[in-house]
Amino acid sequence: MAVTFARGFRAGTAACGIKAFTTGASAIPRDQKDDLCVIHSAYPCDTGGVFTTNKVKSASVVIDQLHLQRNRVQALTINSGNANACTGAQGFRDALLMAKLSADRLDLDPDQVLVSSTGVIGRYLPMDAIKPGIAEACDGLSSDRGDAAAKAIMTTDTVPKTAHVEVDIAGTRVRVGGMSKGSGMIHPNMATMLAYITTDAAVEAGLMSGIVKSIADRSFNQVTVDGDSSTNDSFLMLANGAAGNAPIRAGSKEAEQLATAITKVAQDLARAIARDGEGATKLMTVRVRDAVSDEDARSAARAVASSSLVKTAVHGGDPNWGRIVCALGYSGAELALDRLHLTIGGLVVFERGAGIDVDLAAVRRAFEQPEIEITATLGLGDGSAEAWGCDLSEEYVRINADYTT
Repeated sequence: MAVTFARGFRAGTAACGIKAFTTGASAIPRDQKDDLCVIHSAYPCDTGGVFTTNKVKSASVVIDQLHLQRNRVQALTINSGNANACTGAQGFRDALLMAKLSADRLDLDPDQVLVSSTGVIGRYLPMDAIKPGIAEACDGLSSDRGDAAAKAIMTTDTVPKTAHVEVDIAGTRVRVGGMSKGSGMIHPNMATMLAYITTDAAVEAGLMSGIVKSIADRSFNQVTVDGDSSTNDSFLMLANGAAGNAPIRAGSKEAEQLATAITKVAQDLARAIARDGEGATKLMTVRVRDAVSDEDARSAARAVASSSLVKTAVHGGDPNWGRIVCALGYSGAELALDRLHLTIGGLVVFERGAGIDVDLAAVRRAFEQPEIEITATLGLGDGSAEAWGCDLSEEYVRINADYTT
């Protein structure tokens, strides 16, 4: 399924040994896994993208922002194991070469190819290994290789992340599929996260770029694992028109239906990222209701999900709801303590300005579940949002202490 669920999209993969070259290993492991993939559309796509807000951007991010200006993308080339960030002029030459090599193989122009990289920062791409890998991936394109592509972009992820939906829009069955990667260096406003959503819907030019930010705000920008924002974050949406529907216009009912379907896929992928956070043992869903605005609700939910004190309490099963109230207070969202109603796993722990007499053992049991739901009802308006995070464990420290070695 994944990115090839939508008609007209194919994927191919290759095992290049990129991480072995990047980390200075003496040899490429015999069981080297795929670490490069190419996604190809049979037709040019209307494409929208949002990228890292970090002032330090990888070469791939800069190149993609330039290529998107012409809005005629037809392929993606993605590598894992090396971020191609902080690599100076050589990094830009390598990113451009990745696009050109892919374009030559697929009979496209280089600006029809977007490139993404993820992995270790500050190391040059092993282009001698990547060149044949791109050729292999392009030669092996198939609509059955979507799941393989999702595996090829993994770094510290423990599982591939895919999602898909099918929806009827004006009498036409439209497909939406996607894949993402991300496990650490995850924080709102994107993170070390790559996400790609494809659809076979026909849309008017510019629709994808017009809705991509709002979809990111309701999905990937609500994920937090560790408070770090990466140099490589990329979220791309591609619509190739293979479904054959009348082009969907901005502001129409059909555009709203398509945006809802894409948001569903994006949120499924976002939750999968939080669930697979580095060293994570628990998924934390934070819901904020009745805020002054959706923006306030997003801020409040993110503050709770990203609080290190909340995350460690969840990990240890400590029924310390005061940390949640504290995070809501510094989130920047409007808050009236006497109107706040807070539940953990359905158990009311705070209302009318004070904590209530709750069975703390029951709250502890709620925190010990693999999935924890925290709901804060602010009582101030109609705004609502969700954020997704995970616990912070000793294993997270181990993974990142040994990341390049």
